[in-house]
Formats: sequence, structure tokens, C-alpha cells
Amino acid sequence: MGSVDRILRLLVAVVIAVLYLTGSLSGPLALVLGILAVAFAVTSLIGFCPLYAPFRLSTRRR
Repeated sequence: MGSVDRILRLLVAVVIAVLYLTGSLSGPLALVLGILAVAFAVTSLIGFCPLYAPFRLSTRRR
């Protein structure tokens, strides 16, 4: 993963967390977005997205 990809994923995860903690998200939508936020945060921190591998995608600069 490239730096921009990692930063964007982390920002999206933080925005979802803030929306959840402020009560703007609730119910099933909160659960789905919460799972997505955790996945984005983890993949951002480790620098690898398992969904990119089968498609041979890379966001790194060459």
C-alpha cells in the first residue's frame, strides 16, 4: 500500500469512529461501518490489504 492509501484509510476509520462515538451512527449501519473502520485501520497500520493481492493491485509508487 502506498502512503496516500494508508492515510486515507486511517482518516476514514477515524471519521467513522467519531461519528459512532458522537451518536450519529446507530443500529446495523453502525455495526457494518464499525467493522469496515476496524478493517481500514488494521490494513492501514500493517500496510497490506488482502483484497489487493488476488487482483495484483498496488498503490505504491514505482
